[in-house]
Amino acid sequence: MSNVVHVTVLDIVVVVAVVVALLALAAWLVPRRAREALRQRLGAAAAQLGSEKAHDARSLEEALSELERATNAAASAVAESTSEAARLRRALDALRLAVVITDESGETVFSNQRATALMSGRHGDAIAAQAVEELLESTEPGGTEERTIELYGPPRRTLVVRTESIDDGTRVIGTIAVIEDVSEHRRLEEVRRDFVANVSHELKTPMGALGLLAETLLGETEPEVARRLAQRIHHEAFRISRVIDDLIDLSRLENESSPPREPVPVNLVLAEAAERVRAAAEQRAVDLLVEEPPPELTVLGDRRQLTSAIYNLLENAVKFSYENGKVHASAEREGDEAVIRISDAGIGIPSRDLERIFERFYRVDPGRGRATGGTGLGLAIVRHVAANHQGSVQVESREGEGSTFILRLPTQPKSR
Repeated sequence: MSNVVHVTVLDIVVVVAVVVALLALAAWLVPRRAREALRQRLGAAAAQLGSEKAHDARSLEEALSELERATNAAASAVAESTSEAARLRRALDALRLAVVITDESGETVFSNQRATALMSGRHGDAIAAQAVEELLESTEPGGTEERTIELYGPPRRTLVVRTESIDDGTRVIGTIAVIEDVSEHRRLEEVRRDFVANVSHELKTPMGALGLLAETLLGETEPEVARRLAQRIHHEAFRISRVIDDLIDLSRLENESSPPREPVPVNLVLAEAAERVRAAAEQRAVDLLVEEPPPELTVLGDRRQLTSAIYNLLENAVKFSYENGKVHASAEREGDEAVIRISDAGIGIPSRDLERIFERFYRVDPGRGRATGGTGLGLAIVRHVAANHQGSVQVESREGEGSTFILRLPTQPKSR
């Protein structure tokens, strides 16, 4: 019994319509090279189906088989292209850069998550979005543009916007804009420059004084004057030694980002740090009050680092207290943290300086800081110790009313 294939004009029209639809879909989703090959196969199948041979059953079966193969190839190409597009979008969303792409008419055809947040923002983001749109519009075919945008916040940010015309080898098909937030990079550059300038100054000043004092001492015949000059030389040498010691401590802290962790009773490190600073407190007639925390309050960390951090906070509090003032130290548990507070009623810190006091060598009052023998590295050491122990340090202060430094340390390690 022979097989008979009944084919109507409607069947042929429907099949041809499917072919046309696949061609249109391929034109959007399939890459150019694969698209041309696919168009040829589908076109050949449609031509074969629409020819007079389509009335012959065997020829029609061959045409339908060819159409099936072409359809499967189109479906595979569409699936692959869709998968590639999804991967590309995910990859662009994962970038720390904002990316915007427009077509040849200037309409936005793509923006990753960071760009979407930036372009739909308010205040400073709105200024940045306007600058991005202006650069996209002003970029000439085959050209590039770049602009640095300063947003004064808060927080202050610096954005670099770069645009470039894109083409397919024959004509311009759009423009791409890449927006990079370089705020942290700029801040680190400023810190590095300040550090180099400050460490040079901190070492050059006492070294110059040492040379001058030694030269004077060589020609001095009066024993009492010579003794005073020798005392000054000793003082300047000690000052240099303090700077070098603090620099070594800071370098060690940076290298020990994960210090050995052992249970450290907070009452012991608080008592040890207070004992080290007590002589300086008595010399300035500052009353040092230490409220002993419960013995069971412990943190996991390095005892030497923790003692150094608390000592620096206490030393600062004593130095910047008025004579006959008071410095109060306490510690308590708050949730999963040990919270250590060091308070004084001294000169305080202006609000404009609060964000920078933890930088190396930064001084609110340079003259007073050097007069009290400080190196300008104490609070930088405190910040590094807190970071090494997955903790934090904050300050609350008002000029002329004193300051409170709050060191928060986890009582158990946080999961990374």
